[in-house]
Amino acid sequence: MRLVYGTFFLSFLLLILRMPAGEALRSVGDGTDLRTDLPDATVELNSSNFDSVLKESPASFAIVEFFAHWCPACRNYKPHYEKVARLFNGPDAVHPGIILMTQVDCAMKINANLCDGFSVGYYPMLLWGPPVKFVAGKWDPKQEKSEIQSIDDGRTADRLLNWINKKMGRQDVISVLCSSFSFDDERYENENTLPTNVSDPEQIARAIYDVEEATALAFEIIIQHKMIKSSTQAPLIKFFQILATHHPSKRCRRGIADILLNFDDLWPSGPLSISSEEAPILQEQDILKSYSICGKEVPRHYWIFCRGSKNDTRGFSCGLWVLFHSLSVRVGDGESQSVFTAICDFIQNFFVCDDCRRHFHKMSSSVSVPFNTTRDLSMWLWRAHNRVNERLNKEEKELGTGDPRFPKIIWPPKQLCRSCYVSSSRKRRSNMKMDWNEDEMYKFLVRYYGRTLVSSHSDATLSSKYDESYDVTTSTNAVAVPVGAALAIAVASCTFGALACFWRAQQKNRKYTHQLHSFKDI
Repeated sequence: MRLVYGTFFLSFLLLILRMPAGEALRSVGDGTDLRTDLPDATVELNSSNFDSVLKESPASFAIVEFFAHWCPACRNYKPHYEKVARLFNGPDAVHPGIILMTQVDCAMKINANLCDGFSVGYYPMLLWGPPVKFVAGKWDPKQEKSEIQSIDDGRTADRLLNWINKKMGRQDVISVLCSSFSFDDERYENENTLPTNVSDPEQIARAIYDVEEATALAFEIIIQHKMIKSSTQAPLIKFFQILATHHPSKRCRRGIADILLNFDDLWPSGPLSISSEEAPILQEQDILKSYSICGKEVPRHYWIFCRGSKNDTRGFSCGLWVLFHSLSVRVGDGESQSVFTAICDFIQNFFVCDDCRRHFHKMSSSVSVPFNTTRDLSMWLWRAHNRVNERLNKEEKELGTGDPRFPKIIWPPKQLCRSCYVSSSRKRRSNMKMDWNEDEMYKFLVRYYGRTLVSSHSDATLSSKYDESYDVTTSTNAVAVPVGAALAIAVASCTFGALACFWRAQQKNRKYTHQLHSFKDI
């Protein structure tokens, strides 16, 4: 009998040894399918990129694995961690933008202080928390009420995912209403992970990442389709000047400003230069590599606020609409008409959806009186968007092409702005016949697209547009600024002012036959 058992064990051991590494892991692991032949989904961090990656992440939560590359247990754990990471990381993720899965190699000298700061005492060690809470670079396990906490039960892929599901079930999560994640989930299948845009006004805060995505993709389309020609340079410059001043994302403002400063070199138009028709052909392959319009991480190739329940719904068009609405509430009264013209010209010259372009041109051509105030522009754009929703709602119902989870509706619904409605019932279907409280509607638009939409944009122009209840200057979080800090800010402001003057001078010196607006006159 012992001989039989010994022979059986030896045969089993030989079978395992002859298997590829991945097959062996699947056989002796926790019963899950652990792939080792796929590219890593985990984001590698080190002391030089740790803060920037976590600070700029659109995810609501992050997991940081502290490991050492020489550690056998870490190597054996990697397939488990990667399996979970593939659910949340990268353009092919099933549930993108919810949890950022990262790792730090503590065996590298460059990361020694970083690992010490997080009290790493064993490998692998997993920490969970909001991405921005990791930016301080410190964590004390003895600290009470810390938003960063150790994952104490994640030694296999199944156990880690179970821990995440339990944690997410207890969290007051803004970004998603989630029942549970599963390795059997497929993309666009689990509706519980879709954003609740209709009922949660705070959802728009996460749209900043989709606005960046839409901006980057629009620029990519313009370059790839060779749309920058002598006849389209002026409207593009004008639109870029507005974006460089009023785009809700600071990273996009910087990237667009960089493109504007180098516009003449990228697309020469002088009489002694090569023809502007040929310039994009010569430059297009390198432009996208050299100029990251909204940062190196963008486009990410997934959507968060604008994510649809199907692959071909929402996304890009949703991101552009949010951008246009944001611009409409951020500009000053004296800029409203020029911003309206710039948006119309951009859509007419650079929007590749022909049917969309024609419909928007028809709506904008019906405007007979110039916009004199920010309110005029933002309210017109809101009405125009609802007219588009009405038209598409009918078409999508007839053709069955709409998003069942996000049908086109008259916006905003009462769940988002009850005070925007005059009547208590909503029997009428037409937006034009709906009883709206336009004063409340305008306050809502400014708050929703201007204040709630996450941005480092200066809100000086917003605070004067509505009553004190929305004024940022009355925030309870205000602090006194020391004299030294105030002086440093003043010096920095003067430096930026000098750069801005140089920028304006360069813009004014352009030898185009058309008249361009400086940033002061946009």
